[in-house]
Amino acid sequence: MLETAPIASSEVAIEVALKQFVLVLSVALSVAALTQMVGRLRVAPYTLVLVMVGLALAFVDIRLVELSPELILIIFLPPLLFEAAWNLEWAALKRCLVPITLMALFGVLISVLGIALGLNQLAGLSLTTALLIGASLAATDPVSVTALFKDLGIGGSRLATITEGESLFNDGMAVVAFGFLVGLPLGTVQLSVRSVILQVVVVVGIGIAVGAVIGFGISYLTQRFDSPLVEQSLTLVATYATYLVTEDLGGSGVIGVVVAGLVLGNYGSRIGMSPRTRVVVSEFWEFLAFFINSIVFLLVGDQIRYEGLLENLGMIGVAILGLLVTRAIAVFVLCGISNRIDPIDIPVSEQTVLWWSGIRGTVSIALALSIPEVLQERNLVISTVFGVVLFTLLVQGLTVKPLMKSLKLLGDQLLQQTYVELAARQFALGKVLAHLKADERPDLEPDFYRYQETLIRNEIDQTQEKIEKLKGEHPNLMDYIAEQFQEELAGVEANTYAELVRSGRLKQELTPLMDLVLESDD
Repeated sequence: MLETAPIASSEVAIEVALKQFVLVLSVALSVAALTQMVGRLRVAPYTLVLVMVGLALAFVDIRLVELSPELILIIFLPPLLFEAAWNLEWAALKRCLVPITLMALFGVLISVLGIALGLNQLAGLSLTTALLIGASLAATDPVSVTALFKDLGIGGSRLATITEGESLFNDGMAVVAFGFLVGLPLGTVQLSVRSVILQVVVVVGIGIAVGAVIGFGISYLTQRFDSPLVEQSLTLVATYATYLVTEDLGGSGVIGVVVAGLVLGNYGSRIGMSPRTRVVVSEFWEFLAFFINSIVFLLVGDQIRYEGLLENLGMIGVAILGLLVTRAIAVFVLCGISNRIDPIDIPVSEQTVLWWSGIRGTVSIALALSIPEVLQERNLVISTVFGVVLFTLLVQGLTVKPLMKSLKLLGDQLLQQTYVELAARQFALGKVLAHLKADERPDLEPDFYRYQETLIRNEIDQTQEKIEKLKGEHPNLMDYIAEQFQEELAGVEANTYAELVRSGRLKQELTPLMDLVLESDD
């Protein structure tokens, strides 16, 4: 009896956890479905609608599940980081590497110091506690930013590349800063510039090394066989393995996962995966990102403690002011430096969007929740961080689209999306027509084939007319069409290399060919 008691207890715990998970998932997916079905709800990204639903549940004190830093940083964050990195094109990232590097390194430093000084001088908070809040809020959140830009339909633009690239890499810097600063009030570390720089180099270096090794290792494996389910599973294992191994070695799991995702998305998927497998894996990660985002954003709202927010409104207001001011300094100063030393020029309109889209989210919450309970001001830090996160999600998140419209930054993206959809339809109809001609069946009348052919040709002609009209009304669309064709040619080249390796006709390892494939996008 004594031996079976722990087993029965664990079974009950598993059952309770499973019921909580199903409840959270049911609520999240119901809200996500409603945003697609009810037209009025589409004015806001579905992720922000989930936050508002979570806030409503918290208001009536319905807690779906207890959100912990381990749940965010170990379970939820790695796949969301990998999916964003998988879809981030290396050629676009390389073109924007200077502003991204400046923002990821110095932007974090400016935010930590600026927010901390504001809280210390204006709110009278102790410097060590103020630094903890600054470190928690220093990094723009990749989960929130990527989800928002996808909802706005501007993924792939230079603005999206800079914003997403910054949010992916500055998380590692913020986590390093937080890990160092959390030891100050505990007396476990001594503040010195040399120790900080050394820790940053070690943590970032280990993250890059582990991510690259696992990314290229999986790429080497996938070029030896073609099995969509196995390769899909390998990418999932690689994601969590990269994060856990990097953290165990003392590096940044965030940076490790981002590097692994970049390698597999830009190199492994194009060199080691067939086109069919690449589509299957991409669709799997798109589903997983939607699945996890739906849960995370609902739980963010559901974790709010209104009494804590009301008690610390003044502190939250000062933190928000410090956040906006330091973000403005970081963006406009660092983009100004980037414009002087880099060929790409970031106009003031895009800088304005970069400033306002600096949303904080799940990473900030996870860092705040991970503060040891022995610190007396832990609840103050958590309440302040939650208040600022809510402001960025609801106020900034809901106003980014109107801001971009007023600055005329949405027009080209919507135009390009329209062209892509028309071009895809024309291509698909061409495939249907070719199949119709190649598969004439004796049991069907010739008139039926002629009728179907006429219908398809009319659809193709109508689609072509719409494309020509778009090109005539928007001459700048031709540049985008040329870029898309160059990417298509690069894809053909990459697929050819992969086929030659699989057939045994190319014995050379594919790593030396990486530059050929990636540079062809430039």
